[in-house]
Amino acid sequence: MILPPQTIGILGGGQLARMIAMAGRRMGFHFIVYEPAAECPAEGVCDSRFNASFEDEESLATFASQISACTVEFENVPVATAEFIADRVPFSPGVAILKTCQSRRLEKEFLRANGFPCVPFEVVESEAGLRTAVQKLGYPSVLKSAYFGYDGKGQIRLRTPEDCQTAWARLGVASGVLESWITHSGEFSIIVARDKLGHKSAFPAVENLHVNHILHTSIMPAQIGEKEAEELEEIAFGIADAFEMVGLAAVEFFRTDSGWMVNEIAPRPHNSGHLTFDACMTSQFEQCVRATCGLPFGDTKLMQHGIMMNLMGDLWHPDTPDWNELLNHPNLKLHLYGKKHAKPGRKMGHLTILDSNLDPALKLCWQLELRLMGSALSERE
Repeated sequence: MILPPQTIGILGGGQLARMIAMAGRRMGFHFIVYEPAAECPAEGVCDSRFNASFEDEESLATFASQISACTVEFENVPVATAEFIADRVPFSPGVAILKTCQSRRLEKEFLRANGFPCVPFEVVESEAGLRTAVQKLGYPSVLKSAYFGYDGKGQIRLRTPEDCQTAWARLGVASGVLESWITHSGEFSIIVARDKLGHKSAFPAVENLHVNHILHTSIMPAQIGEKEAEELEEIAFGIADAFEMVGLAAVEFFRTDSGWMVNEIAPRPHNSGHLTFDACMTSQFEQCVRATCGLPFGDTKLMQHGIMMNLMGDLWHPDTPDWNELLNHPNLKLHLYGKKHAKPGRKMGHLTILDSNLDPALKLCWQLELRLMGSALSERE
């Protein structure tokens, strides 16, 4: 076990790294982030940072020499970088799951090979291959880049043969995945942790609402039956075991008429788990620290029902929102990530509303969103 006051490294310096460090510092750990960008949200809460490329082996070696363990805050860390660090210190969640989840192709192939329910798909490597794949899956379908996709980026929906004629050139990649268009009755996620002995822990399932392919709102607990929640947990635990994962991962699902389908795996803390910071006995961020350091898992019990809503950069234009509207509510928690530049579609923070009952929490959430958006629209006029 790695114990305080030892130092943990994080590859990536965004808001997830910031919240991992905030949770771990309460426990007495020190943190160093490795982030190529000039500015990063985690910088203000960590002991130090490395501002170097992920290909700079000299900087990576120095970074590794100053830490006792390392984790990631996003899955698109170069595999060579992950391997370099994993050869020197304990590395969470593991190179294998990181490599697989960087690629939609490898991820889908992993799910299918291991018998986990997933969306029907075909691998595409040319325009001719796309036409063949469409003949198998039909319309509508979705063409996605094979690598490095998130928040709806690198995706084209195909509705007609005319769409197919231009889609491959528009995607502009060497390899893609064509997926059937799934009709579903909801999107859900569950966050699980696993240690090197195979012990596992899960947070309550979360129900998610997306807008423009970006997570908008998460509800915990998900409004599903106990049996359905157990099914989600069982699938997610199976995925963690199949990878022999040591760390934390979120598994996203569609609920369909034929049952659950795995949409994506994120081997890191996840946006849909942000409300665990306020609603659960142990947050996903503390659990990530515990998994990285080989510590026993914390209790994931839900203390209060919670609603999380992302605060996007659209609200900052032209000026910073008036936070009085939110802070007047005693059961609301405001989390801002310290990003200096707001852009439309950029996650600048989130709010969490806590209540013993979901209905009033949801009502307040929608009311506050209308007021915030109304204020932002009024300022633009």
